[in-house]
Amino acid sequence: MKLKQVAGIVFISAATTLISLWGYKHFNPSGNTYVYAQDSTKVPANYAKFFDGAKSTGPADFVDAASAAIPATVHIRTKTVRTVSNNLPRKNPFSDLFGIDPNDFFGDRSRSMPEMGSGSGVIISEDGYIVTNNHVVDGADEVTVTLSNKKSFKAKVVATDPSTDLAVVKVEAKGLPFLLYGNSDDVKVGQWVLAIGYPLSLETTVTAGIVSAKGRSIDINSRQSVAPVESFIQTDAAVNPGNSGGPLINPQGQLIGINSAIASPTGSYAGYSFTIPVNIVKKVVTDLVKYGTTQRAYLGIEYARDNLSDDQKKEHGIKEDAEGVYIMNVREKGAAAKAGLKEGDLITKLNGIPVNTGSELVGQIAIYRPGDKIKIAYKRNGAESEVLVTLMNNSGNMDVVKNSAFEKLGAELQPLQKSDAAKLNVKGGIVVTSISDKGLFSKTRMEEGFVILKVNGQEVSSVEEFRKIVEQAGNGSLKLEGVYPGYDGSFTYPLKLNDE
Repeated sequence: MKLKQVAGIVFISAATTLISLWGYKHFNPSGNTYVYAQDSTKVPANYAKFFDGAKSTGPADFVDAASAAIPATVHIRTKTVRTVSNNLPRKNPFSDLFGIDPNDFFGDRSRSMPEMGSGSGVIISEDGYIVTNNHVVDGADEVTVTLSNKKSFKAKVVATDPSTDLAVVKVEAKGLPFLLYGNSDDVKVGQWVLAIGYPLSLETTVTAGIVSAKGRSIDINSRQSVAPVESFIQTDAAVNPGNSGGPLINPQGQLIGINSAIASPTGSYAGYSFTIPVNIVKKVVTDLVKYGTTQRAYLGIEYARDNLSDDQKKEHGIKEDAEGVYIMNVREKGAAAKAGLKEGDLITKLNGIPVNTGSELVGQIAIYRPGDKIKIAYKRNGAESEVLVTLMNNSGNMDVVKNSAFEKLGAELQPLQKSDAAKLNVKGGIVVTSISDKGLFSKTRMEEGFVILKVNGQEVSSVEEFRKIVEQAGNGSLKLEGVYPGYDGSFTYPLKLNDE
């Protein structure tokens, strides 16, 4: 480049700088820069932990955590055989004329339709106990578990709990890798987490994210339970269909939850996933293995599920800045009533752990059993108090709840009215008024309105008689005989109570 060209560039640069300075002084004679200057001597309270001497414990990567969790995360495949039939109970217009039913010519036009499912699971013991979601194995006729090393086992469903969407399955093996339990009460919003599973028919997949929130309720378990328990950990770790039942782990490789659901307008991951906290998992799994059913504790209150507005707080005499769970009603002879809690009290802590929402309250109660004693801190008329409460089961006592064969049926029953019995020319019976799609009755061809006259050859005329026979059958089988009002003939439905 020639010397004249260089000199020209330098001159233009200098002139531009001088013009900029002149313009700044001309249009901003006061010299203000309009940049907000924070007082460096004042630190907001929300930054306190950055200056209390604590150091970041976050890992440089997640290699160690992933390597610990992958061998203990399994792929669960299920097979469910559904029977579809065209032979619904109906009055045949030709039967009265000929005394025959055309179905006798063509036979039962039912067919088996196998349905395949896929999910994930977590090995929690070296001898083959695995935790997963209830919705992964619900109703399955066959369950296959495949390890990360491709070794497969046939699995047995030990027990399930639709209320929390948890299930335990078992494979016959020894020396299996398993995950250590963490403590979900220690999980903090903003901390790193890993989700592991078998999404979208892929092999083992690890995704990372942070905890977005705790104590979330999305009302999804009400689809499979009349008493849902939800207090989810919400994360932004990518979770898709197939991840259900897989682990959520912390950077130390400890299990802190079981992935259960996603919030999505499309059915695939859209930014948020929901995990059952491991403290609930530990308690439910122990119950399912030991008792075959969950030993659920109840406080015996009705509470405000959503936080009260300022107007509602004012109406009930609660300070606007007060946080807690407002008691709307106390059930007579329940645990809360016996401890002296009253309508209008504001529960603030359970065993020292703050509870601000109904879902947080549910999440804490869910880790206890009937007979357990807990300290409840509450506010009444602005005064703080504490009381020791002995939790009870849903029957109002502290007895161990047994796995009821009757409850597996999934149906609402009522005695046949005398007038209807006279029309049918029978002594009595039990009317099936509704059938849940999650119970054993749904696996038969039975329709609502069926009148049960006999169970295993014994006549029944009350629900209690029916219940007694069912419970005596235990894990055996039932033979249900009865009629449909308005239809000819009798119908028989065999039923296996163990459903294995």
